[in-house]
Amino acid sequence: MFPLLVATVLAAEDPLPSWKDTAPKKAIIAFVHKVTDEGSPDFVPQPERIATFDNDGTLWAEQPVYFQAFFIFDRVKALAADHPEWKEKEPFASVLKGDMKGVAAAGEKGAMELLAATHTGMTTEEFSKSVTDWIGTAKHPKTGRPYTEMVYQPMLELTAYLRAKGFKTFIVSGGGIEFMRPWTEKVYGIPPEQVVGSSGRLRFEMRGDKPALFELPEVNLIDDKEGKPVGIQTHIGRRPIAAFGNSDGDLQMLQWTMAGDGPRFALLVHHTDAEREWAYDRTSHIGKLDKALDEATAKGWTVVDMKADWSAIFPPAK
Repeated sequence: MFPLLVATVLAAEDPLPSWKDTAPKKAIIAFVHKVTDEGSPDFVPQPERIATFDNDGTLWAEQPVYFQAFFIFDRVKALAADHPEWKEKEPFASVLKGDMKGVAAAGEKGAMELLAATHTGMTTEEFSKSVTDWIGTAKHPKTGRPYTEMVYQPMLELTAYLRAKGFKTFIVSGGGIEFMRPWTEKVYGIPPEQVVGSSGRLRFEMRGDKPALFELPEVNLIDDKEGKPVGIQTHIGRRPIAAFGNSDGDLQMLQWTMAGDGPRFALLVHHTDAEREWAYDRTSHIGKLDKALDEATAKGWTVVDMKADWSAIFPPAK
């Protein structure tokens, strides 16, 4: 019984049980101790312990397309009865036919048309409800699991560990801010006011005798690449001391974080596990990891090899 008791106690003391005892886990724990131990010369006061996380590909999966795209496709199908012209109009026609190549061929202009058609004209409350309803029922096409179960167990442990050590954790994502806010607190423990994302403009107006905020078909911020430091400064107002991403879209966030004074930490999740998830990097159409991987290697940032460093990928199926 004694060895079993010791193993149980050790497991309870391990803040990152789904992380193998390899270099990334050791680097994370060493950094956290360094900045949170009051006797450390690198101690960081609690208000300055800001950690930012990309969402797609960092906190949850992103293949075969970003999950918000699946939401958009389902919204198009749900609204199609009121828009018979969509049967002949691209990229809507391709969405309705399930032709993903046709959707991709429409490019950025087509993507903006889909966003405008499915995200604007509603109040923020109406849009939030549409997201909540979808996230509660939609399933991933490959795994059949709810999208909220396609989150990374090691990253759930990491965000919880950081919060237990006095960090404030933020999502800084290219995904839509209003798309993420309805569910991030329940899934990640990150409240809506700590979510930074791409956003459209909002308009205040009275609906009868009630005030409402309406989504407009105008871009406010694209929170990707160079937009991420802008989003951080605009929404958070403090430079992070730790940043976590998985792609070239996160490079500027990591650069901005590491350029500050004092102790800093940058980590990239490298998708290397084709068996338990997907394997992709430099040539991927989703989550391309090329320049950021080179910079991480050159500057000694931490890179997680999912296959080698994580003992589990997703939480157990419910």
